[in-house]
Amino acid sequence: MSGTVRIGQAGDGIWSVVPEGTPTVLDAAAAIDTMVLEVVGGHLTWSLLAGQMIPAAVIDDLELAHDWLWAVYGERIAVAIADFDSGDSEFTDAPEFPVAPAAPDLVAAARRLGFAYWATRWWPASTIDGITALDDRLLDQEITALRAQCELLIDDDEPAPDDEPAPAAIEVSSRAEDYALAAGGAAARPTGALSLGRGTVGWDWRRCPPGLIDASERAVSWESIRNSGSTTVRVTAVAAPQLGSATPAHLRPHAFITTPVGTAEAELNLIGDLWTGAATTPSDSVSAVDVYVPGLGPTPDPELGGPEMRRRIRELAAARLRRATGADDSVDAPLLAEIAAAASDSDF
Repeated sequence: MSGTVRIGQAGDGIWSVVPEGTPTVLDAAAAIDTMVLEVVGGHLTWSLLAGQMIPAAVIDDLELAHDWLWAVYGERIAVAIADFDSGDSEFTDAPEFPVAPAAPDLVAAARRLGFAYWATRWWPASTIDGITALDDRLLDQEITALRAQCELLIDDDEPAPDDEPAPAAIEVSSRAEDYALAAGGAAARPTGALSLGRGTVGWDWRRCPPGLIDASERAVSWESIRNSGSTTVRVTAVAAPQLGSATPAHLRPHAFITTPVGTAEAELNLIGDLWTGAATTPSDSVSAVDVYVPGLGPTPDPELGGPEMRRRIRELAAARLRRATGADDSVDAPLLAEIAAAASDSDF
């Protein structure tokens, strides 16, 4: 593991150690491929899609972080920051230093732990696209083991994953095409109703909790229907694989429907493996349909979480599952949960 980092100050005793192009917790907003690991005295971050091995660090307690600075970045960087902080060296604007980790195995384990935590939130499980969900219990077990390997970095008081049983899974179809057809085929129209249009879209993963809706760009469909002098838009979203059968009311998704002259909103209810709902709209034309959980997630940002970013993450997940079917002893080897998911991939 090699490269260079820039050392910076953000005021109030906060230091940063950042490889070129790496996200940090100081950024205004995080892309959905950002992996974050809370460590003693600060946070480490990586860009998953960039394949970064060396993390960026934001340090808010230099004394607590000193023990792992040398391990992650090398003695030269640890000494330089200590000298800058004590005033023994003059600090220039973002000086650059080569990275020479004293404990490369720790750096690899920390990145793996960051990925495991990322997977609990962002793994793009999709029955439609054939990306198998990861087993929560296997993820928790590996996170616990990785935390033990990262004891130099991790606060002992930080809670590890609990041992509560995983939510019961609902029955799922063995054919992904069944879901695509179900999403695309709206409920039976009233006699005499006119179908004005229909569409299929994705959704912003940041605006729903994990494990609620299928991660495919074909997961959400809508149909605009004219009947008895009014227009209704029916929205259907495919439920995520292994969705628990009971979802609290405050976590049920809604569909926000945009038309050229106004908006409408529909609460979606789970019927079988589909979230469905409908709303009367002020126009016969539909401009956009956005599925979200009220109060959750930031304002949509195409660069940080839009369709292109989601496509790249789905491709990465699918590639990792393909790798998980064979032997792999690389630094970025698949997690146990990925190996188990790959072994059960035939269920799709």
